[in-house]
Amino acid sequence: MHQALTEAPKGPLGGRWFQLVIGVICMSMIANLQYGWTLFVEPIDQKHGWGRAAIQVAFTIFVVMETWLVPVEGWFVDKFGPRIVVLIGGVFCAAAWAVNSVADSLAMLYLGAALGGIGAGGVYGTCVGNALKWFPDRRGLAAGLTAAGFGAGSALTVVPIANMIHSSGYEATFMTFGIGQGAVILALAWFLASPKKGQVPEVTRSAVSQTRESYTPVQMLKTPVFWVMYAMFVMVAAGGLMATAQLGPIAKDFHLDGVPVSIMGLTLPALTFALSIDRVLNGVTRPFFGWVSDHIGRENTMFIAFALECVGILALNQWGHNPVAFVILTGLVFFAWGEIYSLFPALCGDSFGSKFATTNAGLLYTAKGTASLVVPFANVAVASTGSWQAVFFFAAAVNGIAALLAIFVLKPMRARQINESLPAAKLAAEPAQ
Repeated sequence: MHQALTEAPKGPLGGRWFQLVIGVICMSMIANLQYGWTLFVEPIDQKHGWGRAAIQVAFTIFVVMETWLVPVEGWFVDKFGPRIVVLIGGVFCAAAWAVNSVADSLAMLYLGAALGGIGAGGVYGTCVGNALKWFPDRRGLAAGLTAAGFGAGSALTVVPIANMIHSSGYEATFMTFGIGQGAVILALAWFLASPKKGQVPEVTRSAVSQTRESYTPVQMLKTPVFWVMYAMFVMVAAGGLMATAQLGPIAKDFHLDGVPVSIMGLTLPALTFALSIDRVLNGVTRPFFGWVSDHIGRENTMFIAFALECVGILALNQWGHNPVAFVILTGLVFFAWGEIYSLFPALCGDSFGSKFATTNAGLLYTAKGTASLVVPFANVAVASTGSWQAVFFFAAAVNGIAALLAIFVLKPMRARQINESLPAAKLAAEPAQ
């Protein structure tokens, strides 16, 4: 009876769960723009001889455009709805790989990267923001499932892309998959919609503290809570990226990259094994920890995950030279790291409301771009010290600090902010009670 009163009988086709499924599929369609890129670097270099470093500048351009423009794209979503932004994003994603397929200069390759970053950012920010709006009662799970589409979405297409590059060339692969991925996004975008009043359940009792106000982006930026969250996001993202983005060089310096490892009857080179586990755990961790956070609270879950990441990185430093330990411990590190892309958006929605959730989550997401600027210093540290130990200690330390901040700083700070917003909300609600 209570459920019937809190959820509207009418809504978009398929209801809010169909909205979530659309978001997950669209995220899967943009995953290759980031995770499939590595397959194209060598073929491009073999044809044009531009050098790996110059070609990888395109990837940097993609990440910067994909990250830093999300707040702008989120503003358009909050003002005009998700459909138009994802439609344009799908066009940009298709155009990006189409440009890459005919690029005969680095300038054209960089143009393709910029188009891809704009398109992917529009789709990513929109789908995460829409999930936060449709699921105020299960934000952790909804954000986690959506982010999992991006984290693990390329798993099904990595082999077909690699095979097509081998059989038909990278140019045809860029064109075929670019148009195909863009077409799927375009088709699904038409079904996207923002929730209207009464179409989502009201959260009356929850393990998660939520505000009843909707903060504008400007109001949010004026709160200390946002900047504590932003600092934590940068710390954990930077620490995780330093440990995970450098997995290839770490394996090589540990002399493990080609060493065969057998686990549960499966034998693969250590680095290949670790990367394969990464793809799986990078997807699984997001809905898992999101679901956990819906039941025990965001900050409590952050403490557990960040502490686990700290321990995992220290263990990798201590025992990572063993091939089997390397595979298992890198899996632990990936599992304890990828959840930031579900916990932080959910926490942002809880703290600042649903109305401007897409823009607000987009502003917080720029922390990923800020964190990526720190990653190159890992190589500087290794070059100067001749060891990965300083990098591991730094990554473990920032995760440990973030875990403590979650419990002892962010949790009480958020509680005070939410309690300060309750009196007016209670007064408005009392006549109906």
